[in-house]
Amino acid sequence: MKIKLGVIFGGCSVEHEVSIISAVQAMQSMDTEKYDIIPIYIDKDRNWYTGKMLMDIEVYKDFEDLKKYAKKVAMYKKDGKYYLQSLGLFKRLVEELDIVFPIVHGANVEDGTLAGYLDTIGIPYVGPNVLGAALGQDKVVMKQVFDACNIPIVDYVWFFDADYLNDPANYQKQIKKMGYPVIVKPATLGSSVGITVVKEEARLDEAIMEAITYDKKIVVEKMVPNLVEVNCSVVGNYEHQDASVLEEVMSSDEFLTYKDKYLGNGKKTGKSKGMASTSRIVPARLTDKMTKEVQDVAKKTFKALNLSGICRIDFLIDKKENKVYVNEPNTIPGSLSFYLWEPTGKKYSDLLDEAITRAIKDYKAKNKKVFSFDTNILSNFNGTKGAKGLKGIKGGKLK
Repeated sequence: MKIKLGVIFGGCSVEHEVSIISAVQAMQSMDTEKYDIIPIYIDKDRNWYTGKMLMDIEVYKDFEDLKKYAKKVAMYKKDGKYYLQSLGLFKRLVEELDIVFPIVHGANVEDGTLAGYLDTIGIPYVGPNVLGAALGQDKVVMKQVFDACNIPIVDYVWFFDADYLNDPANYQKQIKKMGYPVIVKPATLGSSVGITVVKEEARLDEAIMEAITYDKKIVVEKMVPNLVEVNCSVVGNYEHQDASVLEEVMSSDEFLTYKDKYLGNGKKTGKSKGMASTSRIVPARLTDKMTKEVQDVAKKTFKALNLSGICRIDFLIDKKENKVYVNEPNTIPGSLSFYLWEPTGKKYSDLLDEAITRAIKDYKAKNKKVFSFDTNILSNFNGTKGAKGLKGIKGGKLK
């Protein structure tokens, strides 16, 4: 019997289209002998749809006209099973689900929002849990975790939009002390959206205001000299991590832009292959010693952030000083980084199968943990008098 696999993608995110590309790539590579693939598309208005037509990338060029052929659904649990149910007056079951595979990017989905929703329903899913997803999306909090775990990062300054608008001179002074050039980023976005390189103080305010249009929290980082950008994919969970070969990414700018990542071959074919279309050198032109250092730090980063599934850790390397810095993780990376595993002999279908299998095992292990107690504390609650019972419950397991 096939596993009923729901693939969730889209969402209210500036990386909406990138998610569609990644998900369609993955669905086309999944083992159809093992999985019954059920696409679950979330549009920009947060409506959920399903239908086999959603596996075709061409649909999304004119989805507003074609969405009437897809089924608008909601996910819920009934009698220990998970379903997609139609909406409206006459509700009916549309699809049964065994497990879901979120292939989403950016705020409102990849940041733990979707993981929390799936946890509330109780359905098993591939990828990071709420904590891992949230840590991996917030560039400020993740840096604070990296500091605590002695994971190397560049110098940075961060602030909320309101604080900067109230006292811009204060933060401009801190950034000037750190030294130019710097790179200004929205703290919770990915795919290089809203990022600007600033080489002189006169351009700083403009760059920060650009980032503020995307996010309420901003991070400004010291740029690495003699920069080489290197990426490493990690697959696993908290117990075990495997690192891929490294890629050296080649940008047409001073950092890998959104265009480099997702529009690289669009002029020639009219289509994007996502991160798979980015110009790269595989394996990266590093010594064996530095390659191992990057892979080891990648696995340490993966574990420190409570990640699981398929991740990509991006690095900044000062080639002259041979210093390695973690830039950021991509907890659900574009194209799921399949191109970093192919050189190891692992086909995309095998990588997907490994992630799904691990998620099922982790779900079974998680369900062996204790999440609730037999005692109902409300049974002893009688207005304000019953409040005393909260200090200890007689005859129960809570004490």
